[in-house]
Amino acid sequence: MKLLLTSGGVTNASIHAALVQLLGKPIAECDALVVPTAQWGHPLCGPTSVRGLVAAEPRFRHFSGLGWGSLGVLELTALPTIGAERWVPWVRDADVLLVDGGDATYLCHWMRESGLADLLPSLPDTVWVGVSAGSMVMTPRIGASFVEWPSAPDDRALGVVDFSIFPHLDAFPSNTLAHARRWAADIGGPAYAIDEQTAVMVVDGTVEVVSEGQWARFEG
Repeated sequence: MKLLLTSGGVTNASIHAALVQLLGKPIAECDALVVPTAQWGHPLCGPTSVRGLVAAEPRFRHFSGLGWGSLGVLELTALPTIGAERWVPWVRDADVLLVDGGDATYLCHWMRESGLADLLPSLPDTVWVGVSAGSMVMTPRIGASFVEWPSAPDDRALGVVDFSIFPHLDAFPSNTLAHARRWAADIGGPAYAIDEQTAVMVVDGTVEVVSEGQWARFEG
């Protein structure tokens, strides 16, 4: 799987070019599935924000509203009840999975429960575009300060990549570079702090930062 791990989506020309490179064809020719599941695990998200995401409303113009050839919804909480024989072909036929933010531990739980996590290694050509928690879920740990789901056993995520991500750098008073340094010291491993104009691209184990904004790497 090819990863484009962002904080705020495809927000500038550099990230857009990286996405098209990963897809291997124009966005307008690609079939996308949007995954809203992480939103249900975060207290600041709810029906209105999920509706805006899946309807590709203007505030999601950097993500679900990029002009995809087709846009469907993959709700992970529903998948265990319908059987893999139905939903696995949907995922295999998609060019890209658009995985939105919310709570990464909730998303991680449902990726495992649904079977999507087990399917990922068999999707070498599929592009995963994450926003916030949709990016953090691919990391080993997210840090206790980012856990909002009360039932989360800890801050561990899938560990598909070997680094952690601190999103929304300088977007909120609690997300300064100083906060990111303290967070990284607790994580104890390699990590990136990224702002809304930055993405981390991972292809075949090679990591590249794509940015028109601010970012920092911490060695842990």
